[in-house]
Amino acid sequence: MIFVKTGEEIELLRESNRLVGMTLGEMAKHIRPGISTLKLDRIAEEFIRDHGAEPGFLGYGGFPNTLCISVNDVVVHGIPSEKCVLQEGDIVSIDCGTLKNGFYGDSAYTFEVGEVDEEIRKLLRVTKESLYKGIGKAVAGMRIGDIGHAVQSHCEAEGYSVVREMVGHGVGHDLHEEPQVPNYGRQGQGVKLKEGMVIAIEPMINLGKRHIYQEADGWTIRTRDKKPAAHCFEHPEEMTEINEMVKIGG
Repeated sequence: MIFVKTGEEIELLRESNRLVGMTLGEMAKHIRPGISTLKLDRIAEEFIRDHGAEPGFLGYGGFPNTLCISVNDVVVHGIPSEKCVLQEGDIVSIDCGTLKNGFYGDSAYTFEVGEVDEEIRKLLRVTKESLYKGIGKAVAGMRIGDIGHAVQSHCEAEGYSVVREMVGHGVGHDLHEEPQVPNYGRQGQGVKLKEGMVIAIEPMINLGKRHIYQEADGWTIRTRDKKPAAHCFEHPEEMTEINEMVKIGG
């Protein structure tokens, strides 16, 4: 079921998502070669709680940590670990959720660790561009397929591949609500977007082939060819009555 939000609910969503953005900003201060992903996770949990919220991912579906931290060929859902230490030239996607006033915030950003190869920097740039291509189609009256088509066509034109199995989603009282928001699709197809819907657009783009696999931990998703992936700039958005996009957070 798709839940259309009231103006009051959207303001509460803004608050939750602003805190996600603040948390990602705090992470940017600490990302450097030599820091473990578990250390980043602990900093984020303390930061979120100090701002009057709960970590949105901790315990969700059994997930053991505050952040999903995905390094290099990990597409999504990487589990923070003391053994996973960031190295010069890595890319690291940090996916963060908060729960405040009964509403979730959810956003992600892929960071560079020190100096990154130009090939990887281009992947990040194109992935970010694809997000804004998607946002441009996230207008009341358009359809979910218009968003996915915009993301897919932009990335594939640059020679990258789009992960099919993992998708964006609605956000509200639940972390994952309908509708699903794939990063591929056909124009004019899928759920029609309405004023007051709130969705997270999540480009997950691979440098190599689109194929992925799940590790034995039940969470970590990697590219099969071991090439890097960008899970960039997940971005909760609201469709308003004037058909413009309002950034909820991130």
